[in-house]
Amino acid sequence: MTRTPQCPGCGREDRLQAVPAVYLGGRDTVRVRVRNADDHHDRTVDRPVTTALSEALAPVPEPPSRAVGCLGVLALLVAIGTFVAGAGAGHWLDDVPVVEGGGFFDENGIFHAPGQKLPTAGPAWPDFAWLAVISALALTAAVLVLVLQIRSHRAFTRLTSGRPQAERLWSRAWYCHRCGAVHFRDVPGEDTRPLTFQEFRERVWQEGGYGDLAATQRALGPTRSA
Repeated sequence: MTRTPQCPGCGREDRLQAVPAVYLGGRDTVRVRVRNADDHHDRTVDRPVTTALSEALAPVPEPPSRAVGCLGVLALLVAIGTFVAGAGAGHWLDDVPVVEGGGFFDENGIFHAPGQKLPTAGPAWPDFAWLAVISALALTAAVLVLVLQIRSHRAFTRLTSGRPQAERLWSRAWYCHRCGAVHFRDVPGEDTRPLTFQEFRERVWQEGGYGDLAATQRALGPTRSA
């Protein structure tokens, strides 16, 4: 039977726990009821819950936020809505009725014989053309957001490609609930001294090749327990 190693900080072992167990134990999903803003009816949603301790011991950085992607979806809905509204109100997609033998009726129902010159007065754009401009701008914004999200996701995937190496080191660490510190045990080349959350994060993330992100995503763990 393998004996739990002693903490190098307090010299005891009763409050020691493997880092992966602490990390997974602090992550859960809760089911809550929220009210819809449109019809005021309740619905059930699942939300992830992570403790500060689990967050501080994460072996990989947080992925890019998806909030910008929500703006892209909103822009796409605006583009579709304005186009449908403009097409319906401005008759953009209506066919011009053609009379046998030539000639046609305009949007006001006036017949124009073949070769008859149309009046040049009035706007050159069809009615509600400004909705087409809004739709085009919104569609452009949605496409740009989609491209940025895809590029950001791919960049994050490439950046964290060394996660398996980081997790191999991370899985051999221990956390002391009494000292509030992390240490490595029986890892060649690694110091066995107690490490703060930030020091532990820097070492693990450096092993994965994304150690520079530890300076911007700093580890803020809970206070130590008695």
